[in-house]
Amino acid sequence: MTTDAADVAIYMVNQLDRKKYLYQEEVVDEIVRLFGRPHYYENEAGNHAISKEVLKEFRKLTNDNVVWERGERCWRRRLSDDAGGRMQD
Repeated sequence: MTTDAADVAIYMVNQLDRKKYLYQEEVVDEIVRLFGRPHYYENEAGNHAISKEVLKEFRKLTNDNVVWERGERCWRRRLSDDAGGRMQD
């Protein structure tokens, strides 16, 4: 069975709903283990990173309902007192 970027993004949304916080470091390890390439790559620092295609699909699924916590390096559902935009400090 072939898994595409949308399938991996759906997995990420399901994990976010289950865990409430989706930490980048944890989810990329899960993607490597469960889905393999081409859903991740090695960045310049030699670390695994989520493919741009998966992140694009994840953004489509979550729209403005999810924000990125820069300091915690995780995604979470938007709160009423969050600033506008996807990125939160």
